[in-house]
Amino acid sequence: MSEHVCPWWIGYLLASPLRKWMGQDPIEILRPYVREGMTVLEPGPGMGFFTLPLASLVGAAGRVIAVDLQPKMIANLKRRAAKAGLLDQIEARLSAADTLAIADLADKVDFTLAFAVVHELPDPHRFFREIEGASRTGAQVLFAEPRGHVDMKKFEDELRAATAGRFIVSERLSIRRSHAVLLAKH
Repeated sequence: MSEHVCPWWIGYLLASPLRKWMGQDPIEILRPYVREGMTVLEPGPGMGFFTLPLASLVGAAGRVIAVDLQPKMIANLKRRAAKAGLLDQIEARLSAADTLAIADLADKVDFTLAFAVVHELPDPHRFFREIEGASRTGAQVLFAEPRGHVDMKKFEDELRAATAGRFIVSERLSIRRSHAVLLAKH
């Protein structure tokens, strides 16, 4: 699905607790949008920096579907989830090179976290169409890109891809070192 996929071994850095200390606390970022019992989609979860907190927030009645292109990322995510006692809430899937392979989730997802992933994709339009198809009406998408990799012009281009269908921008968000918006499916 990408021409510039982050190497799997960088996942160790991205899952580091230092990231939380440096201003990206997953619980603080996600708590306003994620509730117990929700179905959450996380494309590009890496080794689970956000996935494990998402699983805690959705609780035993919810689930997190984590979709990644790299088998080593998925394997490490599962290992970390098992160690944290959260594996029952997480469904980890491998995607294909050209699709998230989530057609079976049509109209089932309440919330999607697309954090630092869209800039790695060759076709943001396709990505957001797949997310839209999986999302219920009223579902939200937290879409964020790292300022160090994505300038404002590129982020706005990606945002146009996101809003080409049924997503609208409901709020501009302030997340440290990120361009970020909250989208809603209408």
